Amino acid sequence: MSVSLRLSRGGSKKRPYYKIVVANSRAPRDGKYLEQVGTYNPLLAKDDENRVRLVEDRVRYWLGVGAQPTDRVARMLDKAGIKERAPTVNPKKGEPGAKAKERAEEKAEKAREAAEAAAAAAAAPAEEAPAAEEQAEA
Repeated sequence: MSVSLRLSRGGSKKRPYYKIVVANSRAPRDGKYLEQVGTYNPLLAKDDENRVRLVEDRVRYWLGVGAQPTDRVARMLDKAGIKERAPTVNPKKGEPGAKAKERAEEKAEKAREAAEAAAAAAAAPAEEAPAAEEQAEA
């Protein structure tokens, strides 16, 4: 039986409250669990001490016998200093999608064309102005 440390949801609609439990990995999310080892209340402020509460010795015991924490629980354990979690890296996360790149290229092309047209318009009257002055003198 593989055991995991995970969240079990409670609370009412739009008011979540989670228990941090040790459960069989095949059991349903809110189903039967072996032991409750903490609580998590996401509605509290991030710096509130009651946001995440853990029974550290039981968490350490279950980690010692091979329980695997889910990613969210692993983040909480890392913050509590119980188990270090390697940071994940997703270099493509901030990169825009293909369509957004196409739109940006089209926008840049239009801006370039407008700049060239403005430069050409600025250069054209400058050339005509001396010719107009010569006609005025004559």
